[in-house]
Amino acid sequence: MGSEYLDPNVVKLANFRVCKVSSYTTELLEIQADNPTVHVLFVPGNPGVVSFYKEFVESLYGSLGGTASITAIGHIAHTKKNWEQGQLFSLQQQINHKVDFLSQELQETKVPIVLVGHSIGAYITMEMLKRKGDQVIYFIGLYPFIMVNPQSKKQANIAKVSRSSILSCLMSLMVASIGLLPKWLSQYIVVQYIGNSSWSTSAVETARGHLLKYHLFRNMLYMAMTEFKEFSQAPDWEFMKKNQRKMTFLFGDDDHWGPLQVYEEVAKQVPDMALMIEREGLSHSFCCTEAGSIWVARHVASLIKIQTSSSASAADDGKLSQIA
Repeated sequence: MGSEYLDPNVVKLANFRVCKVSSYTTELLEIQADNPTVHVLFVPGNPGVVSFYKEFVESLYGSLGGTASITAIGHIAHTKKNWEQGQLFSLQQQINHKVDFLSQELQETKVPIVLVGHSIGAYITMEMLKRKGDQVIYFIGLYPFIMVNPQSKKQANIAKVSRSSILSCLMSLMVASIGLLPKWLSQYIVVQYIGNSSWSTSAVETARGHLLKYHLFRNMLYMAMTEFKEFSQAPDWEFMKKNQRKMTFLFGDDDHWGPLQVYEEVAKQVPDMALMIEREGLSHSFCCTEAGSIWVARHVASLIKIQTSSSASAADDGKLSQIA
């Protein structure tokens, strides 16, 4: 976990929990603080497998000094077990699922809620902010996928496969067949063709144990198809303008899912929004390396500390004005 970078007094391991949200089996990673001042709700990208983010969640808890409770919520059917019996779920269904979780699990939370989303999770959390803005004080989008990148051949290829149910089924069957190979061979294929040599051992094992499942890979492609359909329309710039003080994005300088032209477009459309470009040489899948998990956790923690301190100051000013 890179605990040598953290205060040993606030290191805590994330707990895995399974619960029902709107009748769907949902996987969570959680760390409960003893006396939290904020609750961070994290939404992953696609695939929405929370196990990929264990090092990030634990690093974020340590970077916040143990003052925040953190929950990472997985996507429906993006699970090792085939809980939903092969049913396919769209982007909108995943958004509804996360909104329902807010209402079901965090409605009575007494501390401020911060939403953090990675990749398509940034779009999902932005939609959550639209519907549950009264519960949320801040939103952080990491390497956001909020617009189609017409210059990305990878996106074009994924869109082509995901649009065809036949190609999607064949691709999912092919991937699932790799999971039937001996562990050493399937692990080698994962490193060579899904991840890379810089991935942590836990990330490779998570990929091998989860992504090589027919139901999960099929759901990844189906969700991707609905993502591309959703992005045929322009982002809701008006909403971003109205809520720019509650929002921020972190872009990567070499990320085809959230390329710099999207950064430039956001900066043009919403000029007062706080934006940052990561130039540390990390990848879109930052959570799959120890260095990426730690660096991004520190960045997110610094943003949360600034936001919560300013929110607390504003609340104190309000109390003083009432007294006066």
